[in-house]
Amino acid sequence: MSPMRIRNSCILVCAVLLAAACSTTRRLGSDEVLYTGVKKIRIEPDSGVVLSAAAESAVKEPLSVAPNNPLYSPYIRTPLPIGLWAYNYLYTPKERGFKYWLYKRLAKQPVLISRVQPGLRTKVAEQVLENYGYFGSRADDSLRYRKHGRKAKVYYTLRIAPPHYYADISYPDVNGGLKPLIDSMYATSLLRTGAQYNLDTLTLERKRISQLLRNRGYYYFRPEYMEYLADTTAARRQVALRLNLKQNIPEVALKPYRVGDITVHLTNIKPGPIDTLRLGEVKVTAQKPMKIRPKVLARALSLEPGQLFTVDAQTRTQTNLNKLGIFRSVNLSVTPLDSLRGTDTLDVVIDAQFDYPLEAALETDVTSKSNSFIGPGITFKVSNNNLFRGGEVLAVKLNGSYEWQTGNKNSGGRSSRLNSYELGLNATLNIPRLLLPSSMTRRLKYPGSTSFQLGVDLMNRPDFFRLIAFSGSAGYNFQTSPYSRHALTVFRLTYNKLLHTTEAFDKTMDQNPAIAMSFRNQFVPSINYTYTFDKTYGATANRRFYWQNSVTSAGNILSGILAAFGEKQPQRLFGNLFSQFVKNVSEVKFYHRIGRRNNWLATRLLVGIGYAYGNSSVMPYSEQFYIGGANSIRAFTIRSLGPGSYRPPAGDRNGYLDQTGDFKLEANVEYRFGIMGRLNGAVFLDAGNIWLLKNDPKRPGAELTWKGFAKEIALGTGFGLRYDISYLVIRADLGIGIHTPYPNPDKKGYYNIPSFKDGLGFHLAIGYPF
Repeated sequence: MSPMRIRNSCILVCAVLLAAACSTTRRLGSDEVLYTGVKKIRIEPDSGVVLSAAAESAVKEPLSVAPNNPLYSPYIRTPLPIGLWAYNYLYTPKERGFKYWLYKRLAKQPVLISRVQPGLRTKVAEQVLENYGYFGSRADDSLRYRKHGRKAKVYYTLRIAPPHYYADISYPDVNGGLKPLIDSMYATSLLRTGAQYNLDTLTLERKRISQLLRNRGYYYFRPEYMEYLADTTAARRQVALRLNLKQNIPEVALKPYRVGDITVHLTNIKPGPIDTLRLGEVKVTAQKPMKIRPKVLARALSLEPGQLFTVDAQTRTQTNLNKLGIFRSVNLSVTPLDSLRGTDTLDVVIDAQFDYPLEAALETDVTSKSNSFIGPGITFKVSNNNLFRGGEVLAVKLNGSYEWQTGNKNSGGRSSRLNSYELGLNATLNIPRLLLPSSMTRRLKYPGSTSFQLGVDLMNRPDFFRLIAFSGSAGYNFQTSPYSRHALTVFRLTYNKLLHTTEAFDKTMDQNPAIAMSFRNQFVPSINYTYTFDKTYGATANRRFYWQNSVTSAGNILSGILAAFGEKQPQRLFGNLFSQFVKNVSEVKFYHRIGRRNNWLATRLLVGIGYAYGNSSVMPYSEQFYIGGANSIRAFTIRSLGPGSYRPPAGDRNGYLDQTGDFKLEANVEYRFGIMGRLNGAVFLDAGNIWLLKNDPKRPGAELTWKGFAKEIALGTGFGLRYDISYLVIRADLGIGIHTPYPNPDKKGYYNIPSFKDGLGFHLAIGYPF
C-alpha cells in the first residue's frame, strides 16, 4: 500500500474514532434518559389467534416513536448524530455570532424517555387492540439501558387475546318516513353477523347511513346523531350490537327537505349594469356583459326546485361550475337554520365571480440527454379560458429548445460547432362537454370534454437530419365513476417529413434498413383509447391502485377503405406511404403507506407491445419503445439498453438510434421515507429491457425469444434524495448497475459490470419517477 493511501486511511480512522467519542448525553439532566428507539415489538398471540395485518400496523403506530437521527425508524439510527452533537457541543448563551448561527441550524432537541412515555403508549396500544375486537389484550414495556443508564431502548410486548365477533346486529327502531329508509339500509350494511368487531367499520357504517339519509332529503342529519350499544356479556367472545338514535336530536335532522328557490348571482371583475333573467324556475342576476351562455349555466345546475334536496346534487352543482374554469370563486349556501321557521324547503343561493379569461405563462427548463446534448428550453403559452362563453379553452403554445453537444468519449472528445434546436407551435381547443347526441350523454353522471389539436414541430439535428412534423387530432375525455376515466382520440393524423439529411446520417441509415424505414416520409393516421383506473382506499387512505391501459391503432381504417376501392399494398395517402400498426401499453402502479408517516412502498409494472404489418414493416421511430433514464432503469442512461442483448459497436456516436424496440417490459420497486423536514429519501430496484418482434440481422440478439430471456433483463439498484417544496419535488437519484443484458468480455457472471464506477448513473429530475 502506498504512503498516500496509508495516510488517508489513518485520517479516516481517526475521524471515525473522534466522532464516536463525542457524547450525545453531555447536556442531559441527572434524571434524564436519552431515547434511542425501539429494541423490539414482540407480539405474543394466544393459541390459535391471528393478528390481522391492519390491526398489527395500527397497534405498532403509537409505539413507533422516531428517535433522534433515525435511519430505519424506530429501530435503527444513523451512525452520525450530527443534530445531537451540535446540541451538546455548540450551545452558547450568546444569541449572536457564528457559533450561535451554526447551533440554530444544526442542533436537534434530544428525544427523552420521559417525553416518549412508554407506559402511556402501552395503554393506547391496548385501546387500539380493543378497537379491532381483541378485548382483554395486554401491552407491557421495559427499558434496555446503555451508557450507564443515560440511554435506553424500549422493549414492547403485546399479548393478543382472542377476538370478539358480532352475534347480533340491530338497527334503530324508528317511525314515520325514516322507517322504510332505515330498513332498506340494513341489506347493504357494512356490518355482518359473524364478522370480527372493528371500530373503523362501525364509524364507516355511521357515515354511510348519514350520507344515504342526506341524499334522501334529510339535509341536517349527522353521523354523531347515532350511537352504538355493545354488550359483550351475553356470550363468550360475542358482541350483541345495537345502533340507536341519540336522545334530543334536533327536529330539523329528522325531517326531509325539498329544494326551494334557487338564485344565482354572477359578478364580473369590473362592475357593470345588472340584468335579471330566468332559467326555468331559477332566477339569475348577472352584470352586463353576461360572460356565460344561459344553456351552459343551466346544464351545470344539478339542483332543481321541488325535488328532494340531496347532498350529491349540491356537490355536483358546485363541481360543475368550478370545472368550467371561468370563475374565480363559487360559493353555494342554503337557508340558515334560524330562518327555516317550520318550512320544508331549502332555498339555495349561488354566488359566482368570473375570472380573467386571458392567461399567459412562460416556462423555462434545462434538459440533459443521454446523447450528451444539454441546453435550455422555453415555452410561451397564451390561453383564452372562456372563448365562446361556455368555458371553452383555446390555448396556443410556442416552444423552443436549444442544445449543444458536450465533448466526451462518446463524441470523440470534441464538441459540435453546429448546435441542435427544436421549435414547435401547437394550438388546442378544449370544450367542457361531449359534442355527441344527447341520447348518448344523458346517462353520464360526470361531465366530459371534447378537444381538438393542431400543431407543427421542427427538429434540427445538424449532424444527422432536419425533420418537420405536422399533427392534428380530435377526441373526447369523460368519466364513468369516481375512479374510472376514459380518453378517446377518434382521429389523429401526423405527417413526418425529412427536410434534410447529412452524409453521416445517410450512411447510418444505409447500414440499418429497419431504422431507415422508421424515418421515412409518412402519414400516421391513428385512433387511440386510454382507460385509467385510479383509486385510493384503506381506512386511512394508505393504499392506492393505479392502472392505465392505452391502445393505438394506426392506418387500419384507412387501409380498409382504400382496399375496398381496389388499391393494393403498399397504399399511399396524398402520394406518401402511411403507417399501419397496433400498439398497446399497460401500466400498473401500487402504493402502500407503511405506518402513518410519510413512508411509502411504491411499485410499478409496465408492459408495452407494438406490431407493424400490412402497409408497414416497422413502426415510426417516435412510436417505438426505449428504456433507461431518470424515470426508468436509473442505473443506465436513456436509450442505452437493448433491444435484447444487442449492443451498438463501441465508439459509434449514432448507436442510440438503434436502441429502440417493439416490446417493452419494465418493473420498479421503491421505498420512500422521510429524513428531515421536507427532505425525503428513497432506495429502489429497477429491471427491464426492450426487444424486437422480428429478426433484424443488423442487430443480433435483439429479437424476443424465451432462450436467454432472463439474462436479457437489465437490473439496477440505487438510492436518492427528494426535496418537497409543496408544488414540485426536486429529485436526485444515484443508480447502481448490477446486470447488463449484453455480455461483457471483461466481466463474467451475473454481475457483469466492469467496475463499480462504470455502473453508476446520476439523474437530477423534477417529480417522482412513477
